[in-house]
Amino acid sequence: MITFLGILALTAGLLILLATKIKREEGSYPWLNKFKSTHGSILAIVGIVFLLLKSLFFFADRGFNYLLVSPTGHMSAVMEQGIKWRGFAKIDKWQKFIDVKVIGEGIEVDKEEVEGIMKPVPLRFIDQVTAAGYVSTRFELPRDEESFINLAVKFRTMSNLVNNTIVPTVKEQLVNTAYMFAAQDYISGEAQNFRQAFEEQLKGGAYAVEKIETRDTVYADIQAPERIIKEVQTSYEVNKVLENGIPKRIKHELSENHIIVSQVIVDNIELESTFKQRLEAQRDESAKRQLEQQKVETAKDAQQRIIAEGERDKAAERVAQEKEQVKALIAIETKLKQEETNRKLAALALETEKLNAQKKKVTADAEAYEIARKVNAGITPEVKLQMEMDRDIKVAAEIAKMKFPETMFMGGSNGGTTPIESLIGAAMAKQLQEPKSKK
Repeated sequence: MITFLGILALTAGLLILLATKIKREEGSYPWLNKFKSTHGSILAIVGIVFLLLKSLFFFADRGFNYLLVSPTGHMSAVMEQGIKWRGFAKIDKWQKFIDVKVIGEGIEVDKEEVEGIMKPVPLRFIDQVTAAGYVSTRFELPRDEESFINLAVKFRTMSNLVNNTIVPTVKEQLVNTAYMFAAQDYISGEAQNFRQAFEEQLKGGAYAVEKIETRDTVYADIQAPERIIKEVQTSYEVNKVLENGIPKRIKHELSENHIIVSQVIVDNIELESTFKQRLEAQRDESAKRQLEQQKVETAKDAQQRIIAEGERDKAAERVAQEKEQVKALIAIETKLKQEETNRKLAALALETEKLNAQKKKVTADAEAYEIARKVNAGITPEVKLQMEMDRDIKVAAEIAKMKFPETMFMGGSNGGTTPIESLIGAAMAKQLQEPKSKK
């Protein structure tokens, strides 16, 4: 548009200048009297300015760096957006951010959005398992002018930089990273370390590593008649080479040209089918083993439950039996206490009766003594006999009124019982006869 306006203004200015010259020479064309030569000169100058404007200035878009080569050969860089001074310099436009992505077969992608398109990268882990790697990366051109100018001069075009440097470097570092890990470790939780190691190698250079091979001999069963080698298992280990405690790095084109790694994503590591089948078999065996372990734990729990229930039932039975025993012991103790109380009451009753009998005996003895004294004082034998008879009758009457325990336990060998009335009566009768016999 600016160029068109410049051409238009320059043409108009030249026409005006030419027309004014013709008017002066021929004196015709009166409509040319409206224009003066100064008008033509101004339009011509404006046209020339418009034509030269694109060679003097340019607009820098966002997301791009520009290499400017002046007519004198001086090179400079424009790395910010806006209207910038050009000064007739030649401009090379470089995209500031470069996307490189692995695209699988049958997947469509906008090539304008992705500068570097890669096929799945074949990988081999240290345990000889193969895989295909899918990654997405983003790179940024150097941020300082000097590094950017050197890169632009060295690679000349963006396509050359992407296809001949960035894409091969990504492939190489992804292969190197896989070589540092075992597939079994990768699926067991080392995926994050894998991505980190890949990113570190892209940013700072590849790690220098050393491979250590270990052979483990497996012999046949000891029950075999001859001890023979069953198999030889070979394992590998990759260790980083250290210099003064720091991993040794091998620089590549990205690190040497100060290309910035701004994003690294490991989309997928597709392992070979045979390894997947082995993993599925291991998973099934692990699931079976876990199921069996759960069954064992369930059986143990059931066994513990049965034992606990048996102990509970035994404890309950033991408590019930102890209660019955306590009840029986309490009944026996109660009966013994009752028997002890009855014996004590019987002994007290016997003592009481003895005291009453002794009292009556003393009374009867006193009366007998009184009678004997009276007899000695001159009472006739008939009167004395009558008095003794009256005394015996009174004593017998008093004895008849007394209540004695019906039964008394004796300690004889026969183990029988004797009416206590008979015993007491016999004792009293004997006591009543003693004064007579003495007299």
